[in-house]
Amino acid sequence: MLNSLRLGRPAGASRTRVGTRVTAAQPGVDVALVWVVGALLLVGLVMVYSASIALPDSPRFARYAPTHFLLRHAIAIAIALVAALLAFSVQMRQWQAWSKWLFFVGLVLLVVVLIPGVGKEVFGARRWLSFHFINLQPSELMKLFVVLYAADYTVRKQDHMHVFRKGFLPMGCAVALVGLLLLLEPDMGAFVVIAAVAMGVLFLGGVSGRLFAGLVVIVGSTFALLIALSPWRRERIFAYLDPFDESMALGKGYQLSHSLIAFGRGEFFGVGLGGSVEKLHYLPEAHTDFLLAVIGEELGLIAVLAIIVAFFWITRRAFEIGRQAIKLDRVYAGMVAKGMGLWIGAQAFINIGVNTGLLPTKGLTLPLMSYGGSGILVNCVAIAIVLRVDFENKKLMRGAA
Repeated sequence: MLNSLRLGRPAGASRTRVGTRVTAAQPGVDVALVWVVGALLLVGLVMVYSASIALPDSPRFARYAPTHFLLRHAIAIAIALVAALLAFSVQMRQWQAWSKWLFFVGLVLLVVVLIPGVGKEVFGARRWLSFHFINLQPSELMKLFVVLYAADYTVRKQDHMHVFRKGFLPMGCAVALVGLLLLLEPDMGAFVVIAAVAMGVLFLGGVSGRLFAGLVVIVGSTFALLIALSPWRRERIFAYLDPFDESMALGKGYQLSHSLIAFGRGEFFGVGLGGSVEKLHYLPEAHTDFLLAVIGEELGLIAVLAIIVAFFWITRRAFEIGRQAIKLDRVYAGMVAKGMGLWIGAQAFINIGVNTGLLPTKGLTLPLMSYGGSGILVNCVAIAIVLRVDFENKKLMRGAA
């Protein structure tokens, strides 16, 4: 019964098509989802420009024009939209056939990026592959590949999901391998998201409650151990607990303290677009990890709440599309849609939590909005795949009508 409920099918029900009908006049694409995603992309473009326009005043960015990040972000969005159209044209059965190979390609890229002289190192982290005109971040691609692979895994292993050796262990080893490679970069933020998504897909796929509880304990203990053994991670935790402490305000708590100052200045309606003071070299990474703080300062609490509602709606809509696909006996497509929603929702939740001081500082961008070509690319492809699942759902229901 537990497996049936998780997969969105009543206990004891046969796996047949539901009687839901879709009229011929109904569009094949979820227009509301496209509009919400488009709005986030557009607002993100405007706010990236606002947050980065003063960066050329810094010696580090002195050779850049004020529109440098705006143009690069616009180009990234254009490339991402083309990639999204291509991804939408691929049938879900083809994504399933490719899932294992894509996961393998992701592992290879995570290894390649660690090779000295190949991977690009920034501030001690080697996370990027440089192609001169664009930097590719394999950890971002891996988030997408893990969702596709985990969904295929739960479908293939459905009859063994309650067995530790056959159901849980292989996927656990795969995630552990990905985590090891990410920690070598290091990129603990991506590891947190990937672990959360993999665990979520396994739970939705029917892993037993006992195994899932054990998995939560193991993952939680692993992260606690990583923090305990790393002095700079411990400092981040202490800074998160009291960012305004005298010993932390100019150290590990610097970003968080200035992020909270930005939200405080914005109050309910903000100081006005372009009026942020914190983006003037006080708040580091204002156009990437802490874009929401600039939004809060310039557009106020109202805008921040609207963005939170938008991400909640996208996550909920992805789960609805996934649930509908499973009812139509399209389990893989349904698990992929739910996995994509879980990924977008989890990363948005972590980024918002970090910006508002609810979670320790973590190097994660705000999906669909923050500056970063690889992130924008995979986010748009993920949304396109969700739209493809919905498109095939409606097409199947029209055929059944």
